[in-house]
Amino acid sequence: MTTARSAEQPTVLLTGFEPFGGANANNSWDAVQLVARDWRGPARLVTACLPVEFSRAGDTLVELIDEHAPDLVIATGVAGGRTKLTPERVAINLADARIPDNAGTQPLEKAIVDDGPDAYFTRLPVNAMVGRMTMAEVPAEASLSAGTYVCNDVMYRMMRHVAERGTIAGFIHVPDAEALPLETIAAGLRAAVEAGLEASTAS
Repeated sequence: MTTARSAEQPTVLLTGFEPFGGANANNSWDAVQLVARDWRGPARLVTACLPVEFSRAGDTLVELIDEHAPDLVIATGVAGGRTKLTPERVAINLADARIPDNAGTQPLEKAIVDDGPDAYFTRLPVNAMVGRMTMAEVPAEASLSAGTYVCNDVMYRMMRHVAERGTIAGFIHVPDAEALPLETIAAGLRAAVEAGLEASTAS
């Protein structure tokens, strides 16, 4: 985890994932590190790499939220086959894994939280983020499905945790390296953070 501190400024928590499925890298974490490398504000930036493990990834993110009390949380993950950055509108209460996670767990048609609601909606300003990324010449569009793998699990647990808070939070899927250059993905994430910060200061 890396932290860029700036006193008396809002805090942004930006996360990616470790490699999974036999890959040597994960574009989400690589792009987050590029954002952190060039970060100059206007907020304190906290970054972290989450494990690709059901429950544990969400628990780790919840702990980070409690520790840093961010004004804006953006979790990111790779969506193979997509060619654009896609802010997610909805996380559903379903874990249905196509492949095992990095701990060997493969839930099938199971609820993430037994007594939880069917879905949580993002608090990210999705349209503003898509607009800001498009202005930065980064391909982007809104998405209605975070899937049923660890990304969705993380988004659902995050949104459940911040449900009673004023935190602006949500999830963005990024393409793999074959679809977009890493620098373009990082530029899109920076644009999304800017739009999210405007929403957090306006709320």
